Amino acid sequence: MISDVTATTLHAALSGLAQRSRVTADNIANVQTPGFLAGRTDFESSLRTELRQGRTPTVSGGSVARSLEPTREDGNNVNLDAETVIATETGLRYQFALTALDGKYNGLRTALRTA
Repeated sequence: MISDVTATTLHAALSGLAQRSRVTADNIANVQTPGFLAGRTDFESSLRTELRQGRTPTVSGGSVARSLEPTREDGNNVNLDAETVIATETGLRYQFALTALDGKYNGLRTALRTA
């Protein structure tokens, strides 16, 4: 397989975004569960650090932590409006990364056909 920093970075971003999508779906599913604390996924900070240090990023889903936002009386802190925005933004970022990866592979296919 042909691999480079750009392809690996896009793959890492897609993995992190997929993890964020799963966590957000879990949050939405538990919006009425007493004591449930929303999860938050962070993969961008480690991805950014690896790239700044000149390393090829590792592909992982990122870290998941429980939100420290204030809770309702039932101990749940899931905000459906905020989760909907996160889900929409995550979906758009995922589509953007897929488009970028598709463009990269299209360029490679074109180069291989002309070689």
